[in-house]
Amino acid sequence: MFRLCKALAPKQQWVACIYTKRSSSTTMSSWLEKPIKGVLLDITGVLYESGEGIGTVIPGSVEAVEKLKANGIPVRLVTNETCATRTAVINKLQVHGYKVSEADIFSPVPAVVAILKARGLSPHLLVHPSIEDEFKDVIKDSPSCVVIGDADEAFTFENMNVAFRTLMTMNKPTLFSLGFGKYYKHKGILQLDVGAFASALEFACDVKSEIVGKPSPQFFGAALSDIGIKAEEAVMVGDDIVSDVGGAQKCGMRGVLVRTGKFISSWESHSYVTPDFIADSLAEAVDRIIEAHKK
Repeated sequence: MFRLCKALAPKQQWVACIYTKRSSSTTMSSWLEKPIKGVLLDITGVLYESGEGIGTVIPGSVEAVEKLKANGIPVRLVTNETCATRTAVINKLQVHGYKVSEADIFSPVPAVVAILKARGLSPHLLVHPSIEDEFKDVIKDSPSCVVIGDADEAFTFENMNVAFRTLMTMNKPTLFSLGFGKYYKHKGILQLDVGAFASALEFACDVKSEIVGKPSPQFFGAALSDIGIKAEEAVMVGDDIVSDVGGAQKCGMRGVLVRTGKFISSWESHSYVTPDFIADSLAEAVDRIIEAHKK
């Protein structure tokens, strides 16, 4: 089982994330001035590109992860992946050459299952068919909440309407969103992410999503707690300017954006998120981190 489930159970174990406004005057070199005691990495778009089958490994990323470990810098993988089971994600990473285990990965699915169990909730699911079995222990006859993830082609008009009607029949509508991304790159093209569909349900039902996954402070906090470090001692590397970089920065971490995955050039002058550093790839970011680490 993912260690996230265990970390999320006692709220006291979460690392506190303080929301602070990021100064646009932050220089690209200042992010290396404080010690880096742990690194959080996104998976898709940082370690490999999605595509047919297992996708394509991003050059230098396998070696970069091993460099961090060899230099005594702990690594955790934080992902909003909800189109594949935990086992499938691990298998894909291992085929690409990554030496990781389930304990290294923090994902929304085991986290939300732990929350549903703790609160005694039974979900109506609008998720990808491949992960439906992950919820078998919490599904009962009558739904008391809706869980929405990246359902991909299952995001049909009918399925959205069923989720809408389910929420509308509840005295206290409860909506869990597994991440809240705007879009991502799949098979080389951009497509809408779960945040767009969760926002539609929020608007129609006058309800606010409980986000389980990035950019939730509790989600990042669970990974930091697992390493045993404070937010200001960590760096998050991702290809999403808002969920990865902005979310990490709001927690007090340093956020590094990579020009791989779904990166688009306009993000280099984003309207409200200023990355601490923009790297061509994870390999470049890690080289900078290790160079500073050895000083």
